[in-house]
Amino acid sequence: MGHFLGIDYPTCWFLLVGAVFTGYIILDGFDLGAGMVHLFLAKEESRRIALNAIGPVWDGNEVWIVIGGGSLFAGFPEVYASLLSAFYVPFILFLLGVIFRAISIEFRSKEPMLWWRRMWDISYTCSSTLIAFLLGVILGNVTEGINMGPDHVFRGSFMEFLNPYALLTGVTTVALLMMHGAIYLVMKTENRLYAKLTIIVKNTTIFFVIMILLTSFYTLLYLPKMATVIRDYPELFVVPVMMVLAVANITRQITKRKYLYAFISSAVTISLLMILVAMELYPNMLVSTQSPANNLTVYNACSSQKTLGIMLVVAAIGVPLVVAYTTFVFITFKGKVKLDEMSY
Repeated sequence: MGHFLGIDYPTCWFLLVGAVFTGYIILDGFDLGAGMVHLFLAKEESRRIALNAIGPVWDGNEVWIVIGGGSLFAGFPEVYASLLSAFYVPFILFLLGVIFRAISIEFRSKEPMLWWRRMWDISYTCSSTLIAFLLGVILGNVTEGINMGPDHVFRGSFMEFLNPYALLTGVTTVALLMMHGAIYLVMKTENRLYAKLTIIVKNTTIFFVIMILLTSFYTLLYLPKMATVIRDYPELFVVPVMMVLAVANITRQITKRKYLYAFISSAVTISLLMILVAMELYPNMLVSTQSPANNLTVYNACSSQKTLGIMLVVAAIGVPLVVAYTTFVFITFKGKVKLDEMSY
């Protein structure tokens, strides 16, 4: 079996897929969060500033979900097939959300009528919320396991996806990304809108802290594997400790009005949450609630060693280029948002 830096190829790809999806949630997460708090901004000028805060970056950030889907398909085609067929309805709704969010941002400024702009504002907020909620529901179901037969085909119904844990992770994801987006907006605004957003940031942070506590309690009570993993490997206890400290630091930096540090802590919190999910799953990628024998793991669902090796070289070239492009865009458009004739 091929190795890279002492790690076997299937595990490398597990880490790579996880890293790319984490990058997507961090980057597109604040766009979604900005969309979810959009209707809380009452004035037309405030809404335009909020849209232009994410205007240069939102479509570039969506590239990460394409890379994530591509890397999952390249590394683990059977997981890709089982996951997308099992979650057919949620993924179609997710795509509809992505489409409506894009056209809401682009169409809103094309006509001056109040009803037109209000319609697209509502569409923007609803689609952003739907995307975040569905991401959480899918993540919750993947963590908990799905009704998958020995042929790795989903045997359940759509209603099984709406179980209490999945709904809880869905609402927690909405709360997390609302906070993440509100912190980003407050970094990009000034004067009265800045003052309004400081209040929204505090409220969304309280919402997130409540939801993450509820989800953590539920996970410990009903998903005992997480506690088992940490009990078997005590050094992994550092991950939940770091997450608690990161969440605490968000509230601390918000109180001190140091929003850049709060945003970094929010991104670290997202990363640590994804690491916790990886710890819960590995070496599984899709867990079957019927029988552990039906699980799709990094070893029984991966592509051939040659494919993984070649694609790892492609990823080593491609991912840094995307990171460089993303960094360049953020540096180019740093600072407070100013409206001009080219703005949304």
